Amino acid sequence: MQNEELFEEIDTNESITQRYLGLSLRKFFFLFFIVVSLGIYLGILLYGTNSLEILYGLQEYETYLQDEIVHLKKENAELQREYFELKEISAQ
Repeated sequence: MQNEELFEEIDTNESITQRYLGLSLRKFFFLFFIVVSLGIYLGILLYGTNSLEILYGLQEYETYLQDEIVHLKKENAELQREYFELKEISAQ
């Protein structure tokens, strides 16, 4: 009888987290806070506005560089044409 009373007293004094997870309520909330904080941090890091702004900025810069390449190729072709014309004139 005394053992049964002792077990009943232990069972009623345990919190839900101690009963099912083996953690005290304080440790459970502490770990829960850490996990949620880490999840929010990683979410902001991966999908936050800074990441999107950087991605869009890099895409715009890539487009600018591609346009600049086309422009410089055209300018180079014109300058080469002018160079060879001047070279031909000076050779005569």
